Amino acid sequence: MALGQLTNQIVLMFVLMLIGVLINKVGFMHTQTSNDLTNILLYIVSPCLIIGAFEQTYSAARMKQLMLVCVGICFFYIIEILIAKFSFGRISNIDLQRITKYGSIYSNAGFMGIPLTSALFGNTGVFFAVASLAGFNIFSWTHGVSLFKTTKKHPDHWQNFREIIINPNIIAIFVGLVIFLLSFQLPTPVDRVIHYVSSINTPLSMIVIGNSLGNIRISRQLIDWHLWLAIFFRNLLFPIVAMFILQALTVSGVALDTTVLMAACPTAGLVVLFTLQAYGDASPAVALMSLSTILSLATIPLVFAVMMAF
Repeated sequence: MALGQLTNQIVLMFVLMLIGVLINKVGFMHTQTSNDLTNILLYIVSPCLIIGAFEQTYSAARMKQLMLVCVGICFFYIIEILIAKFSFGRISNIDLQRITKYGSIYSNAGFMGIPLTSALFGNTGVFFAVASLAGFNIFSWTHGVSLFKTTKKHPDHWQNFREIIINPNIIAIFVGLVIFLLSFQLPTPVDRVIHYVSSINTPLSMIVIGNSLGNIRISRQLIDWHLWLAIFFRNLLFPIVAMFILQALTVSGVALDTTVLMAACPTAGLVVLFTLQAYGDASPAVALMSLSTILSLATIPLVFAVMMAF
């Protein structure tokens, strides 16, 4: 993939985000509207995009690459967790400790990764991107949630398992795998509906993210050096680690580009939600998510420049 093509697409994404910021500033999108659009993206649009990506003839070579990607994702999540624990485990402020751990490990795979992948690589890219999306949901709703537990009670493993299983994107992945393995062709009317709905994923996702950024208020007190270290890990170090692991596993082509792209996305917005659910101070989480997102305009092309050098 040409670096210029990637940069142009990211710039386009940020233009869409700026439209979202503008919509926020003129008061066209209120909190409830943003929540409703988020639910539409999560429960309807993204699953349609995933199912559509799997609607293709079965290929053993492609399936092998997908399995290797899954193995690589498990490896680099474990490495990320260990590095984050060592780097941020001694922070005395429990909110900041949780936020930096989670924020450095988990990327905005769904809301930014999938739209960017779809725009750059089409259905082939989304096919491989679902591995990253599944890995994000599995690790985020197990390890990620555990970071924000406020009591010493045993974690509710059934609740975490249920959150993973009922996630509409995970359901769509299972449905899509069946379609791919059987080389099943959906009826034409259903296929058209899925593709029409999928087409709004990229612009709507970016506008919703931009609307969220429009609410940001960052003070100097929030720019703790730990946040900057977390941003360095999330935006640069961890994607590069993922690249080397995938290359060692002989992952190549669109599978490699897509997975590295998903890993290079900025901090997941769930860091704010989990902090609020733990009754913590969400200000550092908002700052981390916002700065990571803004800086990804430069860091994603930089990660791919490093990959091209190797």
